[in-house]
Amino acid sequence: MLTNTQAYSDIWQNCLSQIRKQTSEEEFARWIEPIALLNFDGQTLSLRVPNESYISQIEHNYIPFIKPIIASLFGQQTRVRYAIPKSEQSIPLPKNSDTTAISQFKTQTDTANIKNPFVIPGLKKIIIDPQLNPNYNFGSFIEGECNRLARSAGMAVAVNPGNTPFNPLYIYGDSGLGKTHIVQAIGHEIRQRHPQMQVLYVSMNKFMAQYQTAVRNGEVPDFIHFYQMVDALIIDDIQELAGKAGTQTVFFNIFNHLHLSGKQLIFTSDKPPVELKDIEARLLTRFKWGLSAQLNSPDHETKVKIIRSKASKMNAQLSDEVVNYLAENISANVREIEGALSSLVAHASFLGKKISISLAKDILKAYIKLYQKEITIEHIQQVVCQYLNLDVERFNSTERTREIAQARQIAMYLSKQHTKAPLTQIGAAIGGRNHATVLHSCKAVANLMETDKTFRHQVEEIEKLVLAK
Repeated sequence: MLTNTQAYSDIWQNCLSQIRKQTSEEEFARWIEPIALLNFDGQTLSLRVPNESYISQIEHNYIPFIKPIIASLFGQQTRVRYAIPKSEQSIPLPKNSDTTAISQFKTQTDTANIKNPFVIPGLKKIIIDPQLNPNYNFGSFIEGECNRLARSAGMAVAVNPGNTPFNPLYIYGDSGLGKTHIVQAIGHEIRQRHPQMQVLYVSMNKFMAQYQTAVRNGEVPDFIHFYQMVDALIIDDIQELAGKAGTQTVFFNIFNHLHLSGKQLIFTSDKPPVELKDIEARLLTRFKWGLSAQLNSPDHETKVKIIRSKASKMNAQLSDEVVNYLAENISANVREIEGALSSLVAHASFLGKKISISLAKDILKAYIKLYQKEITIEHIQQVVCQYLNLDVERFNSTERTREIAQARQIAMYLSKQHTKAPLTQIGAAIGGRNHATVLHSCKAVANLMETDKTFRHQVEEIEKLVLAK
């Protein structure tokens, strides 16, 4: 039990410091700084607030993340009590005031009848066009090992939006793997299960364009209020926020309001949060609060399912032989699979021919790289070891000699250049390193290639062998 006034005053300052990190400067100055510590008796933390409206604001918007901070610093069983001046005016207290000061205030703990200042007249019953493509639903989404985590998390979010650990739900992966499809499918499912909820899908580019228009027209408050009314906000291509300081500030405030209000946030990106650049740390931290789920390139079995599904929609008859041929040779990108299949079906129709492997070879070679297999990290490791005359087991051992260390750096550099794997996956596959080590290795190789012609020639030769797969 804490009894020393200075001791718990210091702890309260520490508490404020942690709260500041999770709020904007404007929010902190307006709603947190005016709060003053009155007393702590070991069980109840008494806080002075200027008036009754503060209690509603704190309880509705800030207590969800303030409470864990208080619990960690003052104790898990700590209760919070608010006190306001009898005149509802703030009364300054001397720094050395003791616990008797609370007698000057009227205690207020019942917040049921306090007006919520976040209720916006005229906007409460607004009907929002969700901006969802009717074709992007779970029924048309092909599930496989490459996307099972994202789909399962998406369905959990749709069943109970805002009330799962997956808030925000952050889905990332390369272009053409189905990110837009799956997040819009989540939106459709939320609307079907919860018709009263307002769902909105918007690309980050469109969000930024809307914000710029609002700035020009002096309508920024209306812009913010509109987005605060959404129950499930889906933002596509969140990485486009990079370098846009003004938009980041506005988005931060919208994010905070929605998250603290128990609303669902869903994002897509081409990179995991740890690899995003030129985005404020406070936003990156929030992106990591929920679940980050990666969409990977589909495996052979999933590509077969995709091809059969697309062919069925096109009323195209494909033999098992043709389907398997396409799955083996078409690039592991869903969008490219669909495009190549459309081209094949169209040419077969125009030429009046049956779709065969021979026709597939003749037609598709103009659209896709049929004979170039996907380059893997394992393949790069093998080529590097073979070229440098190193044993693979030694390469993957804990040995840290200059020879082995440089070989690993080259492998990391080429893996970043020629695979779609994120830095974390590359590091895990090559010596169990983290993404920071991979970044350092890539920079080290690039710098050495600029200054050492022999080394550059060596790396270029290895690269040729990798691409000759």
